[in-house]
Amino acid sequence: MSYPIPSKMWQRVSIVTLLLLIPSVGIAILRQSATVAVPANQTPPNSIPTTSILPNHPDYQALQALVQKYSCVVSVQNFGTLPVTRTEFATVLNACLNRSNELIATDPKIVTQADMTTLQRLQSEFAPELATLKNQIDELEARNPIAPTQTPRERTQAESTRKTQPLPTAPPLSIPSGSSVQDQVVNRANSPKLQARSSVGRVAPEPQTGSRFNTENYNRIEDNPFHRVGNDPLSTFSIDVDTASYSNVRRFITQGELPPKDAVRIEELINYFTYNYPQPKGDRPFSVTTEVAAAPWNSQHKLVQVGLQGKRLESETLPPSNLVFLIDVSGSMDDPNKLPLVQQSLKLLVNKLRPEDRVSLVVYAGNAGLVLPTTPGSQKSKILAAIDRLEAGGSTAGGQGIELAYKIAKQSFLKSGNNRVILATDGDFNVGVSSDADLTRLIEQKRDQGIFLTVLGFGTGNYKDGKMEQLADKGNGNYAYIDTLLEAKKVLVNDLRGTLFTIAKDVKIQVEFNPAKVQAYRLIGYENRLLQNQDFNDDKKDAGDIGAGHSVTALYEIIPTGTKSDVKLPEVDPLRYQRSGETALDAAGNELMQVKLRYKLPQDSTSQLITQTIQDDDLRTDQIPSTNLRFAAAVATFGMVLRDSEYKGNANYDLVMKLATQGKGEDQEGYRGEFIRLVEQSRGLITRK
Repeated sequence: MSYPIPSKMWQRVSIVTLLLLIPSVGIAILRQSATVAVPANQTPPNSIPTTSILPNHPDYQALQALVQKYSCVVSVQNFGTLPVTRTEFATVLNACLNRSNELIATDPKIVTQADMTTLQRLQSEFAPELATLKNQIDELEARNPIAPTQTPRERTQAESTRKTQPLPTAPPLSIPSGSSVQDQVVNRANSPKLQARSSVGRVAPEPQTGSRFNTENYNRIEDNPFHRVGNDPLSTFSIDVDTASYSNVRRFITQGELPPKDAVRIEELINYFTYNYPQPKGDRPFSVTTEVAAAPWNSQHKLVQVGLQGKRLESETLPPSNLVFLIDVSGSMDDPNKLPLVQQSLKLLVNKLRPEDRVSLVVYAGNAGLVLPTTPGSQKSKILAAIDRLEAGGSTAGGQGIELAYKIAKQSFLKSGNNRVILATDGDFNVGVSSDADLTRLIEQKRDQGIFLTVLGFGTGNYKDGKMEQLADKGNGNYAYIDTLLEAKKVLVNDLRGTLFTIAKDVKIQVEFNPAKVQAYRLIGYENRLLQNQDFNDDKKDAGDIGAGHSVTALYEIIPTGTKSDVKLPEVDPLRYQRSGETALDAAGNELMQVKLRYKLPQDSTSQLITQTIQDDDLRTDQIPSTNLRFAAAVATFGMVLRDSEYKGNANYDLVMKLATQGKGEDQEGYRGEFIRLVEQSRGLITRK
């Protein structure tokens, strides 16, 4: 929906001229027009209250402190001394978001964690106002494209004005902009073709209206059903450390809409967070922790948690890295939340490189090309300059780019090091080797040669989630979706060891349930990670990998034997020749289930086995569930509510909030607090509907 500014033609021309030539004046005018631009017979999807915010309000004081601390440019007159409208507050907030991102790109430690948490909270609370401010800019741009006769200085000013507005995918920080680093990239957006493509990139990923078209793609997910133990006692699956689904779901909610069901992979929501599992002992690469509690959404059932914790590695013990950045610079990447964000994200990683590390840079758009040959990590200025030179344009030869990237990685292969291709793309491969089957075969072949793949997803509108998830799975790597520079900092700085350094590969879990204790079970999530039971002992069968410091959590919902559950179970005739529950009880004693894990060390081809049993008395009536279990249950409940799962029982947003609050714990990084705010936003979206 657009909101035309009701004024005469000469007034429109004046506003556009001011916007293009004097950004601060243009923003000020837009702030005023934002409150009157809605026709009387229309109601915008996110109505913005006009209540003033007083200088003594905590949010006002918090933002004022950030303005002073980080020298944010403020275009609102008398900010700090007089009340402001919510729109004016959002304008100042946006300036601080951009300023913070600029500082983070220079040095991730400049902006404190406490201040980032404050910015994240304010952006969540003022998301409708930030979105409206951005829509006003988009409206004027659509009607008045930048004139080709403008001087370079005027074009830079106009682009800077446009880029400083918050993007639709911006929790908890909007993408920094207007910096000289990106001028040579964003100025390409002046052509009509690329402008049209940018418009498509901003479309919300739900069903479209009017002339806008959306091609985002998600593989279909069907919730895992309950299985009767008497007929199917084994559950086998591959672990998953991907986190892309959580940040993608967050992007949807922050934009003001609920995500599609198939975008919600519950295991990736759960594994976005770290849990307080113990470090492994001895030579094992990970520890195994189990816990049993009552299922919060169905008191008749039990919830079993299986947690793996990867061994943390100190920086001095990390092997050297041979990294090949494979960057999609096709025309579809010419949006601020795509290639410019890719550049800023990779710079964060470059700043963490050591002299013994090596970096190469390959691009693909129509044809693949080598931008930066293998360069030691000590030459950071050379690597950063190569990243700055990237520009978007052309079609996408994804397959050719991957082939060249693997070729470069092979030439610089480190026998005892970490060899990895880092692919940054929106997944919109449309030229060359583009079928999923061809791409996965290529990546599987290179994986067996010791070169792993990390996939970083960017952008909206044409995002190909299903394809990128599959590529990462087959490449012994991980998959993350980066919607903000703060998320890039989490993935490539805070979680660097887990993202890049694999400590165990082909990790599989097989659980055998005791029919004397368990009537039926259901694995929550991992729908596309299920394995055949015989795959567990097959060392040729690929499975997931654990990085240094990674934690992985799996949840089973079980129905105890003898319980008359309200869940309809599959009807299967009794088996004639299998052991009865009584016989099994004699053999298994008080065991509820047995958990087996197989894994390989990164350089090995033969797996090792870990076995652990869970006793039925692990659940006591007086036992209080750990914060680990309560928070994991909160995230799982949230996922089931978003998916409207048939197994959600009594799950609702109130239950999610209760569990998350109880399980928040110390939350040093603020990620669990962000989750609670995300749940509140989701509940608000339901209320508005």
